[in-house]
Formats: sequence, structure tokens, C-alpha cells
Amino acid sequence: MNQTPPIRRRDGKLDSNAVRKAYKRWAPVYDELFGSVTRAARRAAIRHINTSHGRVLEVGVGTGIALPLYAGHLEVVGIDLSLEMLEQARRRVTRQDLSNVSALLEMDAGQLGFADASFDAVVAMHVVTVAPEPKRVMAELERVCRPGGEVILVNHFSAQAGPRAAIEQALAPFADRLGWRPEFPVETVLDRPGLEPIERRGLPPAGLFTMLRFRRIGGKNAESPQAMAAEA
Repeated sequence: MNQTPPIRRRDGKLDSNAVRKAYKRWAPVYDELFGSVTRAARRAAIRHINTSHGRVLEVGVGTGIALPLYAGHLEVVGIDLSLEMLEQARRRVTRQDLSNVSALLEMDAGQLGFADASFDAVVAMHVVTVAPEPKRVMAELERVCRPGGEVILVNHFSAQAGPRAAIEQALAPFADRLGWRPEFPVETVLDRPGLEPIERRGLPPAGLFTMLRFRRIGGKNAESPQAMAAEA
């Protein structure tokens, strides 16, 4: 699920129903409009994942543009909030005979319907900046990844200084129309107790995107969405 306009309510909070409506409009043309911009970052992340083994969850699989890149020895499960995007992904799987893709499911990234430690690797590309509750999403990515496995993010994060930071600050008031947060500090995703950061790498074009790799460390599982709601 990638960056497309517009997905906010009048109260300024990201809204799942509006996200679904936005992606319903953009699903038929998403690959043409955004695929080339995100291609290099997408390939870098999956090139790393392909060196591993086991079961992979792609959160925000969208139209399935990344699915043909996964090595055949991996079992891949994809989820997305948009049924229309998933329909595109399912057609791609059938058309390209991607037998290693075992499931494509309509699901909220902030409330994943999988048991704890279900996956050897979890990847979310261009997702956290459009998620209504990014910290909740991070908790779920942590929860469903097995200890010793990896959580990998590819995303735009705010620059701290320079021309890009100025542009992001100028765009910030228009986040509701853009459908993503131009100002999104990397610290937003760095505070999970069960995720140890192991790599941070700038990606093309021009370092606009960043790949973050985390190792899922042992210990208590991440809070369920229900537990987080009870604490709120």
C-alpha cells in the first residue's frame, strides 16, 4: 500500500475507509504512476530477502508489483487493506504463475490476523507513512516475526536539514491532500523493544527512500492491538 491521495478525515486523522476509497481509484493505474519511482528501492529490499529462507510476509502488497521478484524457494504471503489492489495482485500471480505466493489477503496492517512468530521475514514497503497508526503497525510487524527473523522497512523519512527538509516542511500542511506524511521522522519506527536495528541504507532515487533492517530479538511478544487499545 503506497503513497496516494487523499486519505484523511476532517479531524486530521488517517482513516481506513478513506484509504480503501483512495486505492480503489488508484489501483488500475498505480504501477504506471508509481512503479518506476519505487523500483530501485523495491529491488534492493527483495534482493536481500532472497538470501534468506522460509516464510515471508509482505505488508501492503498493493498490486503485487514486487511479487515476481521473490526467489522461488520462499513462501510469500501478501496483505493489503485495498480489495481492488489485491485483485490486481491476484491477476498478476495467475498471469505469471507465481506458485510461491501462497496467499493474498485483505487485512489491516495494524491488526494482522496471524499468530505470533508466524514469519521468518516481514517486509513493509512505503506503508508506515500512510498508516493511520504507524506505531501500532510496527508492533504488529514485530509480533508476527519469529525471534531471529528480520523486519524490513522501505520508506520515505524526513530529512533533518537541507533543501529536502525545507520542501518537506513546506508540504506538511498539505498532507491531507497528498495522502502521506512528508514529515515523518525515522524515530517514529525505532522504539520497538523487540526489534534491534541492524542496517540503515539510503536508496535511489537520490536517497529519497531508506531501507531499515531490524532483527527480531527474543523475549515477550509485542502487544496485541487489543492490549494496546486497553492501555490507551
